[in-house]
Amino acid sequence: MLTLGGLTFAAPWMLAALALLPIMWWLLRLTPPAPRRVLFPPLRLLLGLLPKEETPHRTPWWLILLRLVIAGLVIAALAQPLLRASETLPGDGPIVILLDNGWSAAPHWDRRTEALDDLLDQAARTDRSVLLVPSADLDVPGTAAPEILPAAEARRIAAGLAPRPWPADPAAALAAIESAMLPMPTSATWLADGLAIDDQAAQQALATWLQGNGDLRFYAETAGQRAHLVLSPRHDTSGLVLRVARADAGAVETVALRALDADGGFVARQEVTFAVDKTIAEAAFDIPGELRNRIASIVLENEEGAGAVYLLDESWRQRPVGLVAGGQEGTSDTLLGDLYYVQRALESSAELREGMIEDLLMREMAVLILADVGTLGPSQSEQLAQWIERGGVLVRFAGPRLAQQQEDDLLPVRIRAGDRMLGGAMSWAQPASIAPFPQESPFAGLVVPPDVRVARQILAEPDLDLGGKIWARLADGTPLVTGERRGEGWTVLVHTTANADWSNLALSGLFVQMLERLVALSQGVATGSAAEALPPLLTLDGFGRLGTPPAQAGALAPDPTANRPGPTSPPGYYGYEAARRGFSLADGIGLPAPFAAPTGIAALPYAATAELALLPWLLAAALLLLAIDGAIGLALRGLLMPTRRAATAPIAALAFLLAFAAPAIAQETAAPASGMSDEAIIEAIGVTRLAFIVTGDDEVDATTMAGLQGLTLILHQRTAAELGTPVAIHPDRDELAFYPILYWPVTQGQPPLNETGRNRINEFMRNGGMLVFDLRDPGVTGLGASALQTMTAGLDIPPLTPLPAEHVLARTFYLLREFPGRWTGGTVWVERAEGRVNDGVASVVVGSNDWAAAWAIDELGRPMFPVVPGGDRQREFAFRFGVNLAMYALTGNYKSDQVHIPSILERLGQ
Repeated sequence: MLTLGGLTFAAPWMLAALALLPIMWWLLRLTPPAPRRVLFPPLRLLLGLLPKEETPHRTPWWLILLRLVIAGLVIAALAQPLLRASETLPGDGPIVILLDNGWSAAPHWDRRTEALDDLLDQAARTDRSVLLVPSADLDVPGTAAPEILPAAEARRIAAGLAPRPWPADPAAALAAIESAMLPMPTSATWLADGLAIDDQAAQQALATWLQGNGDLRFYAETAGQRAHLVLSPRHDTSGLVLRVARADAGAVETVALRALDADGGFVARQEVTFAVDKTIAEAAFDIPGELRNRIASIVLENEEGAGAVYLLDESWRQRPVGLVAGGQEGTSDTLLGDLYYVQRALESSAELREGMIEDLLMREMAVLILADVGTLGPSQSEQLAQWIERGGVLVRFAGPRLAQQQEDDLLPVRIRAGDRMLGGAMSWAQPASIAPFPQESPFAGLVVPPDVRVARQILAEPDLDLGGKIWARLADGTPLVTGERRGEGWTVLVHTTANADWSNLALSGLFVQMLERLVALSQGVATGSAAEALPPLLTLDGFGRLGTPPAQAGALAPDPTANRPGPTSPPGYYGYEAARRGFSLADGIGLPAPFAAPTGIAALPYAATAELALLPWLLAAALLLLAIDGAIGLALRGLLMPTRRAATAPIAALAFLLAFAAPAIAQETAAPASGMSDEAIIEAIGVTRLAFIVTGDDEVDATTMAGLQGLTLILHQRTAAELGTPVAIHPDRDELAFYPILYWPVTQGQPPLNETGRNRINEFMRNGGMLVFDLRDPGVTGLGASALQTMTAGLDIPPLTPLPAEHVLARTFYLLREFPGRWTGGTVWVERAEGRVNDGVASVVVGSNDWAAAWAIDELGRPMFPVVPGGDRQREFAFRFGVNLAMYALTGNYKSDQVHIPSILERLGQ
């Protein structure tokens, strides 16, 4: 390689061809141009026929200079000039590229592949072979051992690499490098993630070997950019506590977690903040029990990867609750039954099972509620004690039978014989109200209704530790609910009845909330047989998307502590559809921690390469000048008339070549309406196109363009619609009448329209156009979003209504019940149907599921963004909604006319 100033030539020997330019000058100077043919009358030959000496005409000097410039550009291009070339790879033998493609590579996978492409480019320019070692792929069954290959062949292998949902294996990587029999010393580049794995000794041994056997360059994510890990939630008195781990402390950081249901629908969102010196952040997820039972996964917002997903199974969402009554009159069928109010309070948030204590304990059980159960047999007490130690929650309600018991080991406190009556003919006291709940109580935060009264209770014997066991008190300070921790479980005593005999607590909404809090104390139940290996059902890929298990996935061991994420046991769901167990990445690996660069080596950050290859630009310039030279040659030979056609030929050739030589333009801008030529208007109306409004955010605009291109491709494949390339629109200067749909992504920083833009948008809607607003986040509060209100100020937005199931938009081409995009769960709003204006087509559609990101495809036709959490199925339904949207705008509301057919036929018959 040769470097001259800031310019580097990868093939400098080609510059020797510049010495031939003087010879080319001499040859071109002696070569006359082709003769020019002129048509004239034959008699003209007879006039002025005098012999005279003529000399050959030589090529004009400026044409010779043009052709020498063309030759010089071609020679310079073949020398492969590079602007701001990357540092040359040291050594002259094969190079080792160690790529960490484990779970932590997913959030910034594009950076890692860019660095890999840059290394392979350097290897190709210097004609050096490559040993490419993906550290997470070496243990995958059926994978061939890495080999030393030419750079072009290594690039083919690199194109098929992807992050894996398990950690990298440095021990296998070291074994693969040693078995390759590399010449020593060697040159190696380690594209790492900067995270230490559980087997840090193997990771350190790999670094020591690479450093000790040649030159080593070490790339790693910087602090603050490393992957997060969503940990297993824990149970708390307030419900679920969400947890996230990071590798680096030292700065306050806030991340957001989304709770999704089994179909990928949005349930709730919770922000979690890391303290300055903490690597684990927690936040209570206080949502109603009914919503909590719908949660199937916890997903880290704006971060991809298996570490950003935690899967919840039946043990988290469902709490089997056993119900046992004290006697025959304890049936739950009547208002006087001991279990009537308990059953009504929990039937929507728990799985209720009634029966004998022995029968219930033979099944998986999270909570056991005993309503006025007095004497317990020895075997019952022993079984219950063992069950509580393993994590069960025993809740006992008082009553006449329990009031007669003094010695009972399964109560949190000692109780007095008999009971205390407040109010009545034999008592001076009045029924007591409930005092506010203390902060340390599981019921903290619940509002006590002022009309709840307790007329009768059982009393606790005073003990030194009684105060720490009281979770609820009456206004006079006597205990109403007491609880005690035993092993992994709890024993709880409610000092009044579960029905309305002793109090009206069971008739209030507070009773429901208190029972839900008590059930939330439980640890849930395991699914599947404890002795049965579970087959894979759905597994996560490296980007955290659920899908079909890979061929090498095996059964999950029945002992959860024996499972580690790997090629044969990737994270996902195992078992059967009716009873599945969630296995998440955080269940099998340690907490993330930073991995320091080897001693004496500075860690290099991943950054976009500044290197610019000038070869395509020089060749494009040479082709452009060659086209101009050809046009000049035709003109000199008289094949082009000296008219406007001759003058415009070089310009047409220039425009044609620039269209192919210039880099791909990210978006095509519509022509201004003012001053449009007739040809431009004919072209605009000749091809139907989808259009979107430019937001000013380059990333959002590029995503929207790619999304509309993907939808255009799907429309071409599935329908008779032949659409042109989508265009980007500036409402204040572009004509809108040519486009049936304007897709408008909503961003926070988007400025409001000026008066010209507002007038054009209003005219567009009045003349039958359709605006599609996309808030791009189902967590935004529907039509009250501030950004949407700012953007639409001054627009004639009609009244909107949630999209009804019978709306034509739901059945224009496909029959749809849901309208997902990259996200799902958001409400779709449409113009309220009033009359037959614009053929009944709604002029406004508002949604929040980020449809364009789900439609977006790259140059190879591959999806650009993951859809959460439904994967390919959700993307298919997003495309179907896009097809319905386009066909609805193009064909009008014709399908709604079909509902009138029976009435028309009936009238014709009459």
